[in-house]
Formats: sequence, structure tokens, C-alpha cells
Amino acid sequence: MKLNLSRRSLLGGGTMLAASSLLSNSAFSFAAPASSDSPIRLGIASYTFRKFDQAHLIQFMKELKTPYLNLKDVHLPMTPADQVAARAAEYRAAGLTLTAAGTIYFDKDDDNDIRSKFEYVKAAGIPMIVGAPTRQVLPRVEKFVKEYDIKLAIHNHGPEDKQWPSPLDILEAVKSMDQRIGCCIDVGHTMRTGTDPVAAIKKVGSRVYDIHMKDLAESKVKESQVAVGDGLMPVPQIFRALVDMGYKGNVDLEYEINGDDPMPGVTKSFAYMRGVIAGMGL
Repeated sequence: MKLNLSRRSLLGGGTMLAASSLLSNSAFSFAAPASSDSPIRLGIASYTFRKFDQAHLIQFMKELKTPYLNLKDVHLPMTPADQVAARAAEYRAAGLTLTAAGTIYFDKDDDNDIRSKFEYVKAAGIPMIVGAPTRQVLPRVEKFVKEYDIKLAIHNHGPEDKQWPSPLDILEAVKSMDQRIGCCIDVGHTMRTGTDPVAAIKKVGSRVYDIHMKDLAESKVKESQVAVGDGLMPVPQIFRALVDMGYKGNVDLEYEINGDDPMPGVTKSFAYMRGVIAGMGL
């Protein structure tokens, strides 16, 4: 199926209709890449495509030949609440697997605010929140993790993040908490703190629930992000550490640059990562 839809034609009020048309086409499916049976499952953090709508996101996933999607709320709005389940079902009807929701922020120490976000994830049928609770709110969030049986993978955001710069900061805070609370290790932000991403993955161990992949040309410069494989990120060593520890989660590309035209860099990143996987004999 060839799509001749402009970005403008799919934005706004026509988005849902266009998406429904795409989803109803039986030819719209995900041809598995050669590495589909690899223990490294490559996915996408939908923030990568934050400037595009649902129909484009689904098409991009098809082109990348991966079904694994960490949905940001720009692609699955929290309101109106009665539409969340139906919207999530549209992604599944296209062959996608919704692995996580987020990043979702928990900055109010208030049961009603926290519950509304867990209800959103529950309605979507998504098993994990990639989240950013404040340290103050975290104990309250733990109660909802237990009540809803939804995992919380806390995302580190680098030196600018006063709560969770590094996954090691997260580990120290959650190590005595419910086992369903762990880390979404963003390897780029981790590197910018001066922390070795490979060492961090090994130390966090069984509390690693998600990986957000990116690459940097300069290890401490946020603005130096490049396509994966073009920078300093030790991708083979990261993959080896994940395999050796029996990691069951995903490696989600979060490509934050070139927002208006991300696919060239995203495609290059996937080609490199799949090449690494193939070269490892996985």
C-alpha cells in the first residue's frame, strides 16, 4: 500500500478518519526484520515523532518494521478519558504492541492526580509507565503501582534533571521499594552525567525495565545528538550487557533531533542497531 498523504492533510480534524482508513487496510502489516527473534527488541519512543499525527506514526512504524511502541500522550491523549481505550485499540489493530506509556510526570502529591494517570494507562491496556515522579511524590505513586499492578520505569533526564539525573540516582531511591518500580535508562542522558551507560545497566540489573536509546557526538553535550552509530555511544557493549543479564524489555529509540523530518536519522539508527545485532550473532 502506497500512501500519498501530505502531513498537512492528516493533521487536525481529519486525523482520526485518515487513521481509520489506514488501519482497515489488510495490507497494512509489519514485515518482520531478520533480527525479529533477537533478544534485543528494538522499538520506538513516540516522542521521536511528536510533530506528526497518529496515521503518520503508524506508517513510520511500518517502514521501520517494528511493532514495539512507547506511546507519548501527544499520540494517545489523556482526555477525553472515554476515548482512550478506543484510540489504543486502533494502534493494536494496525499490528502494534503498546509496551509503555510516557514519559508521564507525577509532580502533584495528590491521590486524584496520580489515580487519573494510572486510570489512563489502565484504560489503554498498557503494562508499564515510563514516568518522572518527584522524590516527594514517589512514595504515594508506589501505592498506585501496587493497586493497579502497573510497572513504573523512572526515566532519568541528565544533568538538568534535579530529581533523577542518572539511573544510579533512581536505583538508590527505589531499591527498597516494590519490585515493579525500576528504571527506564536513557543512555544519552546517562552519558551526559559522566556515568558509563554500560556500567549503569549492569548495576541497575533486574530493575532495568526499559532502555531509551540515543547517541551523542560529544559525551556531555545535549545538543550533539546524532543518529545512533554516528557518535560515542557503546551500542555493542550495551546490547551485550542486556543479553548477558537476560533483559526482557525493549530498546526504544528516542530520536530528539530533526523533529520536522526525523525519518532519515531514525532509519539510519535502526539500520546500525540491526547491524550490531546481526554482528553479535543474535
